Amino acid sequence: MMEGMKTEIRADAAGTVLVGDILVNRLGFGAMRLAGPGVWGRPRDAENVARVLRRAIELGVTFIDTSDAYGPGVNEEQIAEGLYPYPKDLLIATKGGLARPGPGSWEPDCRPARLKQCCEESLRRLRVDRIDLYQLHAVDPKVPYQGNRATNR
Repeated sequence: MMEGMKTEIRADAAGTVLVGDILVNRLGFGAMRLAGPGVWGRPRDAENVARVLRRAIELGVTFIDTSDAYGPGVNEEQIAEGLYPYPKDLLIATKGGLARPGPGSWEPDCRPARLKQCCEESLRRLRVDRIDLYQLHAVDPKVPYQGNRATNR
């Protein structure tokens, strides 16, 4: 490499993968650390968060992973503040199922009514009408799991 030349590594260099019927670049962006210390509250430099998110898009990121528990709620708001309106090829995946009683504290809470509330709040914070990939963040041992009946005999 010649002195002074800068090489950019783009997310599309890793190839693509189908998430359901949505094609995204295999290298995505995990947004958890954009929240404040202990993944709690707002970061000190919100402007830098917006720059990081926009730079990820510039480098070809088409998949961002977040959660309602990051901040809590702050991370989804930051994504909307930095990127809305979203590029048409961007998939923002979010999660529910963890309650945050304080910094560094994570407690499963997967009661159906709570998950519904989490999803509705994520829709509002992300400023979207639908979430293409909504994930269960953790299994809650207090909530019965009903899986494939053939394997639960």
